Amino acid sequence: MKSSATTHPPQLARIHHVAYRCKNAKETVDFYRRVLGMEYTIAFAEDNVPSTGEYDPYMHVFLDAGMGNVLAFFELPEQPEMGRDEKTPAWVQHIAFEVAGEDALLAAKRHVEACGIDVVGVTNHGIFKSIYFFDPNGHRLELASNTGTPDQIADLKRVAPAMLEEWNQTKRAPKHAAWLHAEARSAAAK
Repeated sequence: MKSSATTHPPQLARIHHVAYRCKNAKETVDFYRRVLGMEYTIAFAEDNVPSTGEYDPYMHVFLDAGMGNVLAFFELPEQPEMGRDEKTPAWVQHIAFEVAGEDALLAAKRHVEACGIDVVGVTNHGIFKSIYFFDPNGHRLELASNTGTPDQIADLKRVAPAMLEEWNQTKRAPKHAAWLHAEARSAAAK
């Protein structure tokens, strides 16, 4: 029976946590502590899923990503080996973390490489610069340093509705914000 009361969307405070699957909970915690300096905070482990009651043993680990942001992982030892969405390019699905500035980004790149991890970038996105690498589960990670000016951010916010509408109609890249990757296109052309 439908209620006649008016409803409103919830007032969200923040993302409580984001959860992904991992191959090995200990290896994953060790990686995020060593490579990204995250604090391992809590874990849950059960043989039955609390929300459904179904039998599916799991370990659920939580890591502090800073400023109230929590990244969590599930190890599911009785499920088929984890894979990735083979119909989506590896560069699309990723977890992006912000660093304090360009110097911090370059220092992070040196640290990640010193950990024996291949790094792509620094890539200039016009309003931020990024590096990319993979965790031991195959999740692509991004570290980003904001470089955009308030005017650039305001301009992007202003053109976002028109860009979305044009994309929805044409499925081709609108040119409203083509300046964002002009430097990268120029470098690729050389």
